[in-house]
Amino acid sequence: MDALGALTGNLLSPIVLAFALGMLATLLRSPIGFPEELYRALSIYLLLAIGLKGGVELRHASLAQLWAPALATVLLGLITPVSAYGILRRLGRFDRINAAAIAAHYGSVSAVTFIAAQSFGRSLGVPEEGFMPTLVALLEVPAIVVALLLVRMRTPGAASWSEALHEVLTGPSVFLLLGGVGVGYLAGPERFAAVAPFFVSGFQGALVLFLLELGMVAARRLRDLRRVGPFLIGFGVLVPMLHGALGVLLGSWAGLSVGGSAVLGAMVASASYIAAPAAVRIALPEANPTYYLTASLGITFPFNLTLGIPLYFWLAHLIGG
Repeated sequence: MDALGALTGNLLSPIVLAFALGMLATLLRSPIGFPEELYRALSIYLLLAIGLKGGVELRHASLAQLWAPALATVLLGLITPVSAYGILRRLGRFDRINAAAIAAHYGSVSAVTFIAAQSFGRSLGVPEEGFMPTLVALLEVPAIVVALLLVRMRTPGAASWSEALHEVLTGPSVFLLLGGVGVGYLAGPERFAAVAPFFVSGFQGALVLFLLELGMVAARRLRDLRRVGPFLIGFGVLVPMLHGALGVLLGSWAGLSVGGSAVLGAMVASASYIAAPAAVRIALPEANPTYYLTASLGITFPFNLTLGIPLYFWLAHLIGG
């Protein structure tokens, strides 16, 4: 794999350029803004489309193909919040509440990073396995539960993890992904063909619009960088690289292709900014949103979108190629 060519191709992709355009619009104070209803509609469309396509592809996957990657994904969902929590507590000197809140985000997954990694791999001719959306849903839940339990074990009654778990399971990310997988699986490729033009052909265009909005949101978080401090900035880059490398390695050991291992690495390296904030808001209301939102959306997401995803594909090619 030509690493420089892949990196250049990623930086010049419509997805990354749209994200940069959104950031530029905010920094230049251009009066561009998405109505909240449109943002929600795009989120629903993208998540449901991923689930539907994954469900159709899942019909072609056997249990023998799926069990090892699924086990690796759950294992990663247990390891990553613990490692993030330990780093934040020991090196960053964060208190238990804020360390657990941030760890919940970094153990969970960003669906948009997953989509971007999918698109990048396919542009290189290195597609991932069709059942990967199922692994996204598997990765979303354990990390948040583990992070909240880390607080609850030390401070009884501090976190209502059962309410937070309900928020995660019924929230848009997991519900639409799992629901879409179920619908796609039951419908099958023949029946899905009737709606494929809408959910497949229009997918990339909707993603460009969504990244334009996310660029504006991320740029608004940049002003908080001075408040989160240099440690959290370094954490938001280095910890995703560590988790991403671990995800690529375990994905390769679990039998995933080069594309599948790289996408799993990108998933594990990402930080949630949809499901995790909703759960943390309920279970850890004392946690400072400036820390976890700025780190996940203002630092880690731009890093993964521009540099991280090509890095995970290069590493997957190195290990599995």
